[in-house]
Amino acid sequence: MHTIFSPEMNNDRIQQLLRFVQEQPGDPFNVYALAMEYRTEDPGQALHYIEKLLTEHPDYLPTYYPAAELYEEMDNRSKAGMLYQRGLELARDQQNQKTFDELNRAYRRFLDEED
Repeated sequence: MHTIFSPEMNNDRIQQLLRFVQEQPGDPFNVYALAMEYRTEDPGQALHYIEKLLTEHPDYLPTYYPAAELYEEMDNRSKAGMLYQRGLELARDQQNQKTFDELNRAYRRFLDEED
């Protein structure tokens, strides 16, 4: 038997993640997971949590790729470009080559779309 995605399942995950954020406010992963859960259905709410991560946990590297993509989708190319660049700097500083390569590919694609 296959489980079919339903809004109730999504809401249950969101409620659980909200509890995790309240119980462990210093853990950026919980805020990140919440932002990703909202990503498709409610980009505005996802943006709220992305901004929270960027402000409260600026060194949390996983934030930068989806943050840049979200701003790109919202036609805020200047903010998207800045986030790609900041993510690349942070990945370099953290010596995270895999994330650096992923961000670099995305940033080059982003720049190619301007031409």
